[in-house]
Amino acid sequence: MKVMVCLKQVPHQDARLDVNADGTWIQEDNIKFEINSYDTYAVEEALRLKDAGDAEVVVVSIGPDRVTQALRTALGMGADRAIHVNDDAARGTDALGTAKILAAVAKEEGADIVIAGLMAEDDNASAIPPMVAELLGYPSATGVVATDFGDSSVKVERELEGGALEVVELPKPALIAIQSGANQVRYASLKGIMQAKKKPVDVKTLADLGLADTASAAQNKSTINKIYVPAKGDTAELLEGSTDEVVGQLVTKIKELGLL
Repeated sequence: MKVMVCLKQVPHQDARLDVNADGTWIQEDNIKFEINSYDTYAVEEALRLKDAGDAEVVVVSIGPDRVTQALRTALGMGADRAIHVNDDAARGTDALGTAKILAAVAKEEGADIVIAGLMAEDDNASAIPPMVAELLGYPSATGVVATDFGDSSVKVERELEGGALEVVELPKPALIAIQSGANQVRYASLKGIMQAKKKPVDVKTLADLGLADTASAAQNKSTINKIYVPAKGDTAELLEGSTDEVVGQLVTKIKELGLL
């Protein structure tokens, strides 16, 4: 069985984030990056499947040279191979472009199971996993907190609103997006880190995947016009009275602001 894990490198949780000069993203120079935490649970889920039987785990990431560090970390945890899509034309691709790249790699690899994190911590969109599944024609489930892999299907528990759980059985090949806390993520051992240096990292371009004219940032269907730090208000008004009186005052204020 071949298991492909989608991996993204995001700014470190303690990094200072500043808006870049043109106001369309953050300033990425001179800040630390790390593996998206949701994706670490995806890697762990794949490695548990490998530990339980005959499975090859391939981690895939898109980005500049620094992404190699994230891939080497996943290899140190126990993944078998890594694929790094490193192409300037892919820098800044939207969700659909990214999904096209990941789907193309999955097709090329013949992945039986694709595992992704629920979302990326830098945009919180949760859009890419379902898009990849649709492009591949795979059944999918998001918000997965537990898995049971069989010979021809995978049964998952997925988290719904309000803490409710839904059990879904997906025929293989399939894609699942893992929720945080679904498992206990292992650390890369010293032995694993040393072995990771010898494991292959296959570097690909959009042209290698046949996507030079369909998945570059130039073909984006959506763009970010502006990001900014919300302005701080200089006043706050406290509403006083009974619960009913406070609710009435709040509704009145909302109407005055044109929000209701």
